[in-house]
Amino acid sequence: MGRKVVIIGAGQVSATLVAKLRADGHEGTITVLGDENTLPYQRPPLSKAYLLGKQTMAQLHLRPSAFYSQAQIDLRLGCRAIAIEPGARLVQLQGDELVPYDHLVLATGAAARRWPAALGGTLEGVRTLRTFSDADSLSLALQSARSILVIGGGYLGLELASAARSLGLAVTVVEAQKRLLNRVAGEDTARYFRTLHVAHGTRIIEGMGIRRLLGKGIVEGAELENGEVITCDLVIVGIGAIPETALAVAAGLEVDDGVVTDEFCRTSDPFIWAAGDCARVRTSAGSIRLESVGNAIDQAETVAANILGGERAYRPRPWFWTEQHGVRMQIAGLSTGHDETVLRRTSDGSRSSCWYFRKDNLIAVDAINDAQAFLAGRRLIDSDMHVDRAAIGDPAFDLRNLAKTTSPEILS
Repeated sequence: MGRKVVIIGAGQVSATLVAKLRADGHEGTITVLGDENTLPYQRPPLSKAYLLGKQTMAQLHLRPSAFYSQAQIDLRLGCRAIAIEPGARLVQLQGDELVPYDHLVLATGAAARRWPAALGGTLEGVRTLRTFSDADSLSLALQSARSILVIGGGYLGLELASAARSLGLAVTVVEAQKRLLNRVAGEDTARYFRTLHVAHGTRIIEGMGIRRLLGKGIVEGAELENGEVITCDLVIVGIGAIPETALAVAAGLEVDDGVVTDEFCRTSDPFIWAAGDCARVRTSAGSIRLESVGNAIDQAETVAANILGGERAYRPRPWFWTEQHGVRMQIAGLSTGHDETVLRRTSDGSRSSCWYFRKDNLIAVDAINDAQAFLAGRRLIDSDMHVDRAAIGDPAFDLRNLAKTTSPEILS
C-alpha cells in the first residue's frame, strides 16, 4: 500500500481518483501534475454561468486547497510533464526534474479543435473554449463584441450561442452537417433546440460549410460555401475536441483517437492507466471514448480500485446535460445507432423526452425539463429492463411505475 502514484492532469479524473485512493486505504505518495495554475475544477459551467459572470472560479473548484494538503496529496500546479520513461518508470518535467512512479495515470484530457490557420484560424477574434483562461478571454471579448459567429452546432456551440444572445448580441450559428446536434441527438431533439434558438433571435444555418474567415489581422466575417459573406467581429469555434495523447505516443503506448486501454482502464503498459477525455476503453461491446463528467468519475473510480489490487471492469454509463435559454436537458445513454424513437411530451409542451431504441433495447433518453424521465431512463438503461413503448409515449403514465428513480450524483 506504500506505492507511488503519479497522475498527469489536474481535472475531474484526478480530483475523484485521489479522494477514492485515500478513502480506500492507499498509504503511498500521490502526486498530481497539472499544467494549469488552478485547482481541479468543473469545466461544464465555463460555457454557461461562469462565462456570464454568475459563478466565480472558486465556486467551480471541485475541492478546496485544504483537502489536498490534509490528504497529503502533492498537487503541483503550473507543472508540465514533457516525457514518460516507461522502462525506468519516470516522468520528466519541464526543467528536467524526474518523478518516479509505481503507477502512472494519464488524465490529460482533450484540447479544443481549432479552425485551420490557412482558413483564417489565427486571426484576432477567433476563439475556442476549453479552460479557465479561455473562458476569461472570451468573457472579455463578449463585452465589446456586437455580432458573433459560432462555428459548430453541437452542445457547446449552442450553449455559447445562448450565452451570447443573453447579452443582446447578434448571433449566427453555422453547422456543416445537415442539422444541429447531428452526431449526438435525434431529429426531434435537434428540431426542438433549433426552434428554441430561432425564437430567441439566433440565425441558424445548417448543411453549409465555411470556406474561410475574412479579415486583415482581425476577423471581420466569414465566407460560406455558397458565397454568402457573414459579417462578425468575434468567432467562436465549437467543432469538437482532440484527445491529448502526445505523451502517450512518445512513450510508445497504443493510441487510436485516445490512449487505448483494456476494460480495466490499463494501457498497453501494465503500470500506466488512462481515464477521462483522453482514454479510449476497449470493452466487450467495443471501444469507446467519452467526454463527460460522469465518464471521468466512473473511470477514475475504476482506476483507483485496480491500483489497489482489484480487477474492476469499466462499464460505460454515460450521462450528460446541457442548459440553453433557460432549458435544461439531461441525457442518459448514447443514441448512436438507434433504429426507433418514442416521443413523450406534456400537453403544454413544458416537458418532453425522446426515448431511443436499438433492436428493441432502450439505449438512451433525452429529457427536456423532465428530471423524472432522465432518472427513470437512466435506471432502465443500467438494468437492461424491458420497456413498454406504449406506456412511455403516454404523458399520463407515471414513469415511477417503470423504475424507481434513485437520484444519481449530478454536477451542475
